[in-house]
Amino acid sequence: MTTSQEDLLPATRRALLHRIAVAQTEGRAPSLVAAVVRGGRAVWHGARTSVDGHGPDETVQYRIGSITKTFTAVLVMRLRDEGLLDLGDPLEKHLPDTGAGEATIAELLAHTAGLAAESPAPWWERTPGSLRPELNDVLGERPLLHPVGRRHHYSNPGYTVLGALVEKLRGAPWEEVLRSEILGPLALHRTSAQPQSPHAGGWAVHPWADALLPEPLEDLGLMAPAGQLWSTTGDLARFAAFLAAGDDRVLSAESVREMRTPVAPAEAADVLDGVSYGLGMQLQRRDGRLLVGHSGSLPGFLANLVISVEDDVAAVVLANCTSGPLVGVVGADLVRIVAEAEPRIPEPWRPLREVAPAVLELAGQWYWGTHAYGLRVTADGLLALGPLTGNGRRARFRSNGDGTWTGLEGYYAGELLRPVQRPDGTVSHLDLGSFVFTRQPYDTEAPVPGGVDPDGWRGIG
Repeated sequence: MTTSQEDLLPATRRALLHRIAVAQTEGRAPSLVAAVVRGGRAVWHGARTSVDGHGPDETVQYRIGSITKTFTAVLVMRLRDEGLLDLGDPLEKHLPDTGAGEATIAELLAHTAGLAAESPAPWWERTPGSLRPELNDVLGERPLLHPVGRRHHYSNPGYTVLGALVEKLRGAPWEEVLRSEILGPLALHRTSAQPQSPHAGGWAVHPWADALLPEPLEDLGLMAPAGQLWSTTGDLARFAAFLAAGDDRVLSAESVREMRTPVAPAEAADVLDGVSYGLGMQLQRRDGRLLVGHSGSLPGFLANLVISVEDDVAAVVLANCTSGPLVGVVGADLVRIVAEAEPRIPEPWRPLREVAPAVLELAGQWYWGTHAYGLRVTADGLLALGPLTGNGRRARFRSNGDGTWTGLEGYYAGELLRPVQRPDGTVSHLDLGSFVFTRQPYDTEAPVPGGVDPDGWRGIG
């Protein structure tokens, strides 16, 4: 992939290079590579030091660890979108006799299934997958450590189970399904389950000496859906663009948006950091912006993919060391540098091509009790509801084609907005999930729940 460096200003490019240079030097990483994505494509690539004597570029593979989980989650969401499963299905419906059958597919995706964090000893990341030939070897005698659905507890075996689910419903190995359904359509030709030259070697850096020790590169076997993949900054840049906007060849924009939506509560220790988890994606609020993506690590490697959808900026950071640079912090900083130095230029305002009179009649000021709201008809054909002053519930609504509208986000997500007409056909009020919105505060001509005092508004002497 050829990356156009001219898409960012020279000062921005230098700031990005400085950030990864500091990370590589202070983190003592044998090599560190990074990429920035904007407008759906990579606009910057940077690298520090060398792999096999050559400066790594966007084609050199690194192991990406748990970023693999997001790929597996996409495969599961495809099964859902095809109607082969429901996210509310218990695992037992599709994979019987695991010992974790009461957990739902959604709970496995969000790490709320109650499963253990790791498979039984020995440490699966540094031992051959052949030591765990069966699913029961991964889950152990006691798969559930917590009540199902009660708490977020990150689980690597949970994604092994999801990989087995993909294999069962597709009738093919996880890796084969991955290639045909994600890697091929998105042209991720340098992403693979086994390393392909050129690739970085994994190293441990001595904590008290500038010395290196090679880490073993194990085939993880059944644990592959949780962390097996190798990839490049070039491929992960394309994957980040997909996770931000969707691609109907793989997964719709609506479904990837669902993956980016918080599902699991944060652990108590993470509450102050604003950390949560969606369906195969991590979410964090940092520097005032919402970041989504996933981190990854295996002995010898660190990886991070992070996206700010609102800023239309994503970053990928890869290093070949077991510990050292905080790649999640570096990725967030790369996003911040671009978002602040070169903020997103908004799309030009354009008027509606046409607007139905019945829809235009809904626009304007409405009152929920005494709370003043504005309802706008936007150029994308949606209704946008929000308070006229201060904070309050905001939402956009999509037409159902029958005069009603469905909420897309926030408190009113999934709720029905129904304009109620008078006998003469004009709109009397809006019914929003049983809330009555009127043109005047407590309009006496509308059926306000509880009624309106017949003496009306008054002063107090």
